[in-house]
Amino acid sequence: MSNKNLRFKSKKDLVFYFLEGSKRFFFLSVVFSILVTIFDLIGPKIIQYTVDFCIGNSEVSVAPGFVLTIMDVLGGRQFLRGHLYYIAIIVGAVALASALCRYSFRLCNALGSEKLIQRMRNKLFEQIMHLPFSWHGQNHTGDIIQRCTSDVDTVRMFISEQMLSLFRIFIRICVAMYFMIGINIKMSFFSAIFIPIIVIYSSFFHQRIRSEFERADTEEGRLSATAQENLTGVRVVRAFGREQYEKERFVKQNAEYTQMWINLMKTLAAFWASNDLISGLQVMIITVLGAVYCVRGDITVGEYIAFVSYNSMLVWPVRALGRIISEMSKAGVSIDRISHIMNSEIEHDRPDAKEPSMGEDITFEHVSYAYENGGGEVLNDVSFIIKGGSTFGILGGTGSGKSTLMYLMDRLYDLDENSGHIRVGDTDIKVIKASWLRKNIGFVLQEPFLFSRTLSENIGITQKKADIKEIKEAAKIAALDETIEDFSKGYETYVGERGVTLSGGQKQRTAIAQMLVGKPPVMVFDDSLSAVDTQTDAKIRHALSENIGDSTVILISHRIMTLMHADNIIVLDHGRIAEQGTHKQLLEKNGIYKKIYDIQMQGT
Repeated sequence: MSNKNLRFKSKKDLVFYFLEGSKRFFFLSVVFSILVTIFDLIGPKIIQYTVDFCIGNSEVSVAPGFVLTIMDVLGGRQFLRGHLYYIAIIVGAVALASALCRYSFRLCNALGSEKLIQRMRNKLFEQIMHLPFSWHGQNHTGDIIQRCTSDVDTVRMFISEQMLSLFRIFIRICVAMYFMIGINIKMSFFSAIFIPIIVIYSSFFHQRIRSEFERADTEEGRLSATAQENLTGVRVVRAFGREQYEKERFVKQNAEYTQMWINLMKTLAAFWASNDLISGLQVMIITVLGAVYCVRGDITVGEYIAFVSYNSMLVWPVRALGRIISEMSKAGVSIDRISHIMNSEIEHDRPDAKEPSMGEDITFEHVSYAYENGGGEVLNDVSFIIKGGSTFGILGGTGSGKSTLMYLMDRLYDLDENSGHIRVGDTDIKVIKASWLRKNIGFVLQEPFLFSRTLSENIGITQKKADIKEIKEAAKIAALDETIEDFSKGYETYVGERGVTLSGGQKQRTAIAQMLVGKPPVMVFDDSLSAVDTQTDAKIRHALSENIGDSTVILISHRIMTLMHADNIIVLDHGRIAEQGTHKQLLEKNGIYKKIYDIQMQGT
């Protein structure tokens, strides 16, 4: 497990962190982008000199020195007038060079883009895997998925396309304005004056659009969460006939999300329509003004053609500049949402973390715990000892804190200071490596999670490479072997998402087999036999007692039958230990345990 938690003070730091490994591709993209811009801007100059000094009658002596040199090399003015295809060849060569550079730019940009998104996905997934269990409880799965997909793609688009476009636009505007000023300063002034107008106008929309994008992203996360919950819980929805209710709930959420985007599109439509009007005014003013100057003789025909060409080249980049500025708001929201994940505090071990023997006694000393979302204490001053190699039972009603005890022992939840101690032997679990602790504590939950893989893969998932013999042995102990043999594909039977193709009892037994493959020294069964019948329950407990060796077994159950053979049993009531002892001792106390026993035995 990673013990390093990176903190990003700004968006720039986070972006540069993600760019590691792809910077060189984006650098080459910038180089080729500059070359494309230069080659594109050379074209109008060639046409200008051709019209003025080859076809027209302008004085050759006023032509730039390099133009005269090129004309002399090609055969002189008169020769070129009769062989204009030479000029066409030069224009074609420039266009070819531009095309090659544009291809190289696209290739490098695509490579950089894919490297970037690959690193973003990997780092986000790695970060999420190391975040505390409590963090996952506070963040919806659908929202997390949306941040790792839609928001990641938004950032990729901004860096690989919009940021590079911003650089290209800046270069294009600078070079084009340089050439335009060389033709006519007054016309250049009228052309340039529209650039800050569009930039300022776009900036006006920037803050307004940003807040709307942020709300839209939040609503998309909620919509994804609603869909994800219904897809994973489809069996419950169908079983209780909740299709219509869930449909109406989704439709309502979708309508709110759609309306939000409609309002956003109205804002964007107003922005682009007014942007088009300003750009159209720029083109019209330059075209009319240039024609007037040309008629008056202030500029030549070639200069007029070149200037109008350069001005036309500026129209789209300037409009795109406004779009990029407005898109920055969306990218900024996405980076903020991603940084929420990347800046969340991950689990980490202390520098002096240990790997002690896990076969020792487990001691709970004055343990108290309350969840962060409020609701009062779940556990209040709980103390007991689980002897190493023994079987320990925990009985209690819903919400009494049974599962919380085990989550604290596994460090899925962390104990606050002055809230007690949990020790393995003489070692506080706070100084035990989390990976070592969880490797040696096997957990079987009441509602186990199975992956969309085969039964053999699910059973052997706790090991890097589990032998089929070990898998079958674990399945036998979990009383699952006969069930698997009834399947047509046996251990290669494919399990649907979350084990949807299996019954509740089959899923629980699969989870038990999954834990047994690892042979952990501490085994926790958190109401994991609730979905099997009493006969199978007894069969599994008997098989466990013969095969677990020296492992410490912790049984959490509502069934007295499951717990009655444990070496020690505690009864939890509202977060406190109400009773403690063996099955016989607890019956003699004639308390909560005895009452539950009498109720359950009435039906036998």
